[in-house]
Amino acid sequence: MARVLLVTGDAAESLEVMYPYQRMLEDGHDVTIAAPRKKKLQFVVHDFVEGFDTYTEKPGYTWPADVAFKDVRPEEFDALIIPGGRAPEYVRMDPDARRIVKHFADARKPIAAICHAAQLLAAVDVLQGRRAACYPAVTPELTKAGGTFVDDAAVVDDNIVSARAWPDHPRWMRAFVRLLSERVSVGR
Repeated sequence: MARVLLVTGDAAESLEVMYPYQRMLEDGHDVTIAAPRKKKLQFVVHDFVEGFDTYTEKPGYTWPADVAFKDVRPEEFDALIIPGGRAPEYVRMDPDARRIVKHFADARKPIAAICHAAQLLAAVDVLQGRRAACYPAVTPELTKAGGTFVDDAAVVDDNIVSARAWPDHPRWMRAFVRLLSERVSVGR
């Protein structure tokens, strides 16, 4: 089975962390959660409230990070998951987070990115010439980084499987699981 790294931080969308985390465990993969530092993370729940022009944010689940970004050796992992929420907004500023993502992109290892994860991919300059989905409000960052926004639940472009937000989970994870099994079975 694969060793999967999940890169996140405080204010990540609860569903976008917990669903792929548990989905990978369900298939027997070893999942490690990395964050700016090893601590209990506070996730959030984003939802729409009638009368609001944008989503609202409420406290969500808490969950411990297994390792700090600075201690991650990405070459030891087969795949990467980047949840959305607000975490990618500040995680992208961490040089070790960028180092990690750059490794997976350069090695063409499977990357699952959802919602605001495109902010981290853009910061690492790996969207040039790529098709990707993201939360629609992040589209300007995706296109400024040279990517093309695709309004779909599961966009596969070589080693990156992207989606818009948590309602896309079934198609997004199905596509990622398929890519992961193809890449791991052929030795990456």
